[in-house]
Amino acid sequence: MNEHAQAAVTAPLFDPLSPEFIRDPYPHYDRLRRLDPVHITPHGMYLISRHSDVSGVLRDKRFGKDFFDRSTRRYGAKIMEEPIFRSMSHWMLQQDPPDHTRLRGLVVKAFTARRVEDMRPRIQAVVDQTLDRIIPRGSMDLIEDYAFRLPVTIICDMLGIPEEHRELFYAGSRESGGRILDPVPLTPEDIAKSNAAYMMSQMYFQQLFELRRKQPGDDLTTQLVQAEEDGSKLTNEELTANIILLFGAGHETTVNLIGNGILALHRNPDQLALLKARPELITGAIEEFLRYDSSVQMTGRVTLEDIDDLGTKKIPKGESVLCLLGSANRDPAVYPDRPDRLDIARPNVRPLSFGGGIHFCLGAQLARIEAEIAISTLLRRLPDLRLDDAENPEWRTTFVLRGLKRLPAGW
Repeated sequence: MNEHAQAAVTAPLFDPLSPEFIRDPYPHYDRLRRLDPVHITPHGMYLISRHSDVSGVLRDKRFGKDFFDRSTRRYGAKIMEEPIFRSMSHWMLQQDPPDHTRLRGLVVKAFTARRVEDMRPRIQAVVDQTLDRIIPRGSMDLIEDYAFRLPVTIICDMLGIPEEHRELFYAGSRESGGRILDPVPLTPEDIAKSNAAYMMSQMYFQQLFELRRKQPGDDLTTQLVQAEEDGSKLTNEELTANIILLFGAGHETTVNLIGNGILALHRNPDQLALLKARPELITGAIEEFLRYDSSVQMTGRVTLEDIDDLGTKKIPKGESVLCLLGSANRDPAVYPDRPDRLDIARPNVRPLSFGGGIHFCLGAQLARIEAEIAISTLLRRLPDLRLDDAENPEWRTTFVLRGLKRLPAGW
């Protein structure tokens, strides 16, 4: 038994920020599914790991969103006075109907299948311009120089962020967001860092709102500013919170999808060779990357009534239930043919990486298309690309958002 497998056997069932878990959470998920599929964490949350349970909870009206409940239970009611927590409590992602329905209704038109398909030429142009600039160098950090720039550029387009402001976002730190979503207590320092990052974002977007009030554009910010002016639709606090959510969600997970997908291919040379030989497999390959190493590993709900039909445990009303998307995606009950193997031609892949039910990710199709164009263009234009450290890359020390800190490459 190798040292990683040994560590997985002796470790606690769920320790999401341990180095072993960050490096490879999947053996730990396997143990959870087998030994304790409805596991109570040391912080009193119910952790579910089987595909049938996770997919059921995501669509079940007996479960609501758990951010407020989970936060106040862990830190006390005063935590909602912290700017970052107050802002997050207004995210449409954290709302139940009717607020969720109202907020999502304001932005859903920007993400229709037709509008997203129409973005393909722009996405291809951004990818090609990025590679034109990088290729003469002979090396890059695939995350910072490549995977990051594309989705940031596209979400800036959608939000109407002027070209001359964008360097601020390209140069921005990627450290601020992830930890606040993790199901472990935050230190006062973590909260202070998140507050500082939030205040900077708030300052910028307030200026952008003023600009779009004076100079409306064909963009999401203009649309939401106008909804705010029609006071029944959106408050100023909701406007600020949801623009910050759209900016973060609009790039963060796609960066990880592109990075995790490229890493998975290079760790599985047979699959890399297959995709190079048959580029038409890219659409299915993206679904397999989402299943194999999901950018989002977990989403939370709260029980709105007593639940007695989830595994063998009764869950009282008002409890947090954490749905392990990354575990569900490798459940052998749904993927019986070696779920821990990357197989870009695997049939019937339907990953839960974008969630489900009323909170299904608005940007799912956009993320798929961005990753498809970014990865296929990279393979076509840099066929001799090699990763400097595919076996032991540096992962970000966050659990809910799974992605690489850096991925040096050369050609």
